Parts: sequence; C-alpha cells; structure tokens
Amino acid sequence: MLIDAVFFAAAMHKVLDGGWFPLALGAIVFFVMATWRRGREMLRERLRGSSVPLEGFLKALFACPPQRVEGTAVFLTSTPDSTPNALLHSLKHYKVLHAQNVFLTVEFRDVPWVHRSHRIVSEMLSGDCWRITARYGFMERPDVAHALELCAPGGLQLDPMQVTYFLSREKVVPGTSTRGAARWCDRVFAAMARNAGSISDYFNIPTNRVVELGTRVEL
Repeated sequence: MLIDAVFFAAAMHKVLDGGWFPLALGAIVFFVMATWRRGREMLRERLRGSSVPLEGFLKALFACPPQRVEGTAVFLTSTPDSTPNALLHSLKHYKVLHAQNVFLTVEFRDVPWVHRSHRIVSEMLSGDCWRITARYGFMERPDVAHALELCAPGGLQLDPMQVTYFLSREKVVPGTSTRGAARWCDRVFAAMARNAGSISDYFNIPTNRVVELGTRVEL
C-alpha cells in the first residue's frame, strides 16, 4: 500500500492536465455496472417476494387440473423453487396447460467451462412437469435448445417442433417511496432494462417458438 500510495501521489499532478478524463470515464462505467447489479438484485427480491412456491402450486393445480393440450411448454425462471409469472399469466389468459411442462433455470458457475456430464440437473415433478437446471461457465454462451436435448437420458423426451418457450418480461417502474440518489439509480436501471438485449437471442432460443408475457414491477 505504501508503494502504491507513492506512485498515486506522484501521478496526481496529471489530473488537471487531462488525467481527469479516464477517471471520469471509469467512474461512469462503475456507476452503470453497480446500478445494473443493484437493480437486478432488487428486481429478483421483488419477484421472489410476490411469487408462489412451485411444488405447492402444482399440487393445488392438479387437484382440479385445467384442460391439457399437446406439446411442451418451457418456462425460463431465475428462481427454480417459485412459480414463474409466465405460467400464472398463461393459465389466466389461455385457461389451458400443456401436456408436458419444463421449468428451466440457467445457472452460471465461477469456472470458464462446465463439462458436458455436469451440464444438466433434472428433477421430475408431479403432473409430467420437470425442473431443469442448465449450468454454464462464464466463458460459454448458453444454448437452451441444446441443453434440453441433453435431458433425454433422464427421461425427458422432447420434440423440438412441439416446444413453446414462455418468457417473462418485466416492465420496471421506479417506485415513489425512494428519494435522492436511490431514486435516480432506479430511473437509470429502468431505462437500462427497457433497452436490454433480447433474452431469446442470448439463450439461443428459436424466435418463432417464443411467447413473451409481461408484468409490471415497481422498485
């Protein structure tokens, strides 16, 4: 620390001669990254707080099951123990349930690559429903369609032409209870969320087989 402090003090005279620019640029980048991380954590907590436990929901659902239709529905969710909002909206609007339902969570590990043998963790639930976790390293690009093909040895048989992917798209709205800097951070995160990239492109999901169901979330 002493050596670093000496070098830092020796370079301070360059700040007024243009050294402020990389410092300001770094501060802006740090602010954007910190705002995105804080916003994602708050959004996850809001969704988790308003969600319904998955296994309890399925038990109540199959006590008086809705009409079943052919095909497989894949619901992407970041909370594997909670009922995806896309499923709740689908039942509310369509009044039907697919013959086979998959609750898929993509998990990123702190390693560059995940071996194929450790890629998939599957669990069969009631009513021909499956809970799947697909693991990837931080150097890998997730491929949901290929990950589902790896589930065949575990008993999950899928026809790619009969699979529909249901995604939840959250519309983030800044809350009225926050004040000061936190309110500005919420506004910045809401703008970033509106301009975020497509989930289907990032997870390599066929765009012609995607159904997006939105929900309004207030931070």
